[in-house]
Amino acid sequence: MVSGKRIYSDFKVFSRGYLRNKFGLFFGLIFPVILILIFGAIFAGGSSGKVSVYAQNQDIGPFVSPQMDIASQFLTALNDSSTITVITVDTTENFSSYLADHSSSDGIVIPADFSANYLAGDQVNVTVYGNPTASSSGIVAGTVNGYANFFNLNYFQRKYNDTTPAIIGITSATVNTQQTKYIDFLIPGLIGFSILTSPMFSLVNISSEYKKEKLFKQLSLTPLTKIEWLTSKVMWYIILTITGFLLMVGVGVFAFGAHVALTPWLIPFLILGPMLFAALGMLVGTVTKSPETAGVIGNIVTFPMMFLSGTFFPISTMPQYLQTVAHVLPLFYIIEGLNNAMVYGNISGALIDVAVVVVITTVIFILAVKLFKWRED
Repeated sequence: MVSGKRIYSDFKVFSRGYLRNKFGLFFGLIFPVILILIFGAIFAGGSSGKVSVYAQNQDIGPFVSPQMDIASQFLTALNDSSTITVITVDTTENFSSYLADHSSSDGIVIPADFSANYLAGDQVNVTVYGNPTASSSGIVAGTVNGYANFFNLNYFQRKYNDTTPAIIGITSATVNTQQTKYIDFLIPGLIGFSILTSPMFSLVNISSEYKKEKLFKQLSLTPLTKIEWLTSKVMWYIILTITGFLLMVGVGVFAFGAHVALTPWLIPFLILGPMLFAALGMLVGTVTKSPETAGVIGNIVTFPMMFLSGTFFPISTMPQYLQTVAHVLPLFYIIEGLNNAMVYGNISGALIDVAVVVVITTVIFILAVKLFKWRED
């Protein structure tokens, strides 16, 4: 029979030892908060100013009148926008080399005869340089595209005296009636990060060390059972997870104005998550031959989940084959469930994630208890 008294006694002993370990407390509570402060300071407020972009105007004329110099008008309009500042580059410069020499990936090249082709109604292409992985490049490309559409519309209105509004309009999408920010998605991701790392690394280390030092053999001589020993550890990491959750949400809301919903549907993830990864950590630690091997296997299991489960960036930005890999990782369903409950308000989606996590947790917990041996063969 499972004894609540024995579980509580082991829980008190373990929790006191953990609280004395400043290293464990730092990575369990303080480190995720530091990550929120760092990433929040970088991304939460968005860009603090206009993006500087180099531009080379190869359309140098001569022009009969300033009104014929459409290229200069185009660059002036870009510079007057609220998003980019144009820095002109002399036409004698090799533009690609100039960008490299100035450690920049963003640039605009206006081709020769730009004005003449525009006024004649002929196709003309503006070259936009950028780095697909940089957010500034997306801002530059979007701004140039927007002003190109504006100039095209002006051309047809002048030529055909057409004052009909454009058929294609632009709409802004919102989530939960408010525009979401990077910090809103970062908080659930780092909560999932904390749920994974604290119990996983700790139980891998404890299980392998207890096994090596024959402490499990000594515990087998006490009334404490395997499931009671594991349950007491799960209870502690649930408490640690909830404490970390409150800290991270508090920092995100009060320091960066994050908009996250606190609903009862978060509770299953805050309970099942520590249970899952504590059991997985114990499983890795007890089935390996040495603490060194356990540490290596623990890292192999843990690190893909850290970076492929939506902790720091959305899964949708990844290649399709990595999205497929992400869907077989347990942490993915915890972070997705937290996002559904905290950001999107998608409770039906969160319930599906809870169901998946329940199944995975049950399987891992049973395997951990079955393969966990007090004594070595």
